[in-house]
Amino acid sequence: MNEDEMSMGIGRPPGDRKQTMVKSLWIGVWLAFMSAPIKDLADGAHTAWVTALGTLGLVVFVGCYLLLVFRPSPRMLGPVQVGIVLAFLGALAVTLSLTLGSPWLVLFVYVSVSAGAALPLRAARWLIPASVAVLTGIGLTAEHPREIITALVFPALLGGFSMTGIRQMILTTIQLREARATVAQLAANEERLRLARDLHDLLGHSLSLITLKSELAGRMLPGHPEQAAAQVADIEQVSRQALVDVRSAVTGYRRPTLPGELAGARTALAAAGIAAAIPAEPPEDLPEKAEEVLAWALREAVTNVVRHSGARSCEVTLAPRQTLDGRVLELTVSDDGRGASGTAPGNGLTGIAERLATVDGTLTTRAANTRSGKGFTITLSVPAESGLGSPE
Repeated sequence: MNEDEMSMGIGRPPGDRKQTMVKSLWIGVWLAFMSAPIKDLADGAHTAWVTALGTLGLVVFVGCYLLLVFRPSPRMLGPVQVGIVLAFLGALAVTLSLTLGSPWLVLFVYVSVSAGAALPLRAARWLIPASVAVLTGIGLTAEHPREIITALVFPALLGGFSMTGIRQMILTTIQLREARATVAQLAANEERLRLARDLHDLLGHSLSLITLKSELAGRMLPGHPEQAAAQVADIEQVSRQALVDVRSAVTGYRRPTLPGELAGARTALAAAGIAAAIPAEPPEDLPEKAEEVLAWALREAVTNVVRHSGARSCEVTLAPRQTLDGRVLELTVSDDGRGASGTAPGNGLTGIAERLATVDGTLTTRAANTRSGKGFTITLSVPAESGLGSPE
């Protein structure tokens, strides 16, 4: 995907009302410069006919500017159409500035911003100075050229090149997301290949042995039924062992781990727009069964935060602690959302409690803010080995 193709994705329509408001506010900030030509039209310095034409020109200019910057659809304007609209904006800015006076020179700021927002960097880096040069040339013919040029040149340059910086940042973000998706796909493919190799290593020898013994039993059956029965017994034993090996491999493949779930929680919360504080790595020497229970519990707790809490931030802590019953590893997931919706625990909490019971763990829940009852905190404790180190 080249830069022109990727840039079309920048103008995609906002996904929700919040994105629409943010984008509209960002674009609306620049519309504040329109006060000068609006004031010029309202002062009555021009004839009614000129005022009407000026108003029409200003409306068309603003419409074209919003079309370039807001871009309602990523496929609405291609590179050629963008160039045509931008050239029309420049021509309209020159016409209105020469016919209606210096207050209309501010339109070149919008031409510069549009160039930075809609054009690739290689084109914008010369078109922005070109529009500023035209602004300066026309401004020199005004009554107070120094004040006019000083007031408009800097906003035009700053606005145009700041938009190119934002554009490059968005392109880089798109590339990073694509790279992450590729890495995730490669990791999934590698895991599938690993499972395929494991199954081949586990079943290849067993199935070959079963085939050979079946053929041997078939040949022995007419004359030596006792030996054939012994071969059948061996076949049964080999097949049972193969089934055990396959179940063990699949169980290991499906078993969640704390490092994987911590990384998954970080990704899920970030995708949901929830600020997250999550430890990088879990303690070492955690019993396999206890780690599996905590991993399932963390996945369920983070899923609840993303789907139901409406939280803006979430904190996950994982640390050893000394209790009267011995050393435990304590996992806490706390958010600032709307809190629990009812008194009865849901299926998720019930499942977590049942898993914890298999390792003699405990589950407690409470409101994160006890005064307002808002937010939700879930704390899970499982017995830990001595290798976890002393608690802080």
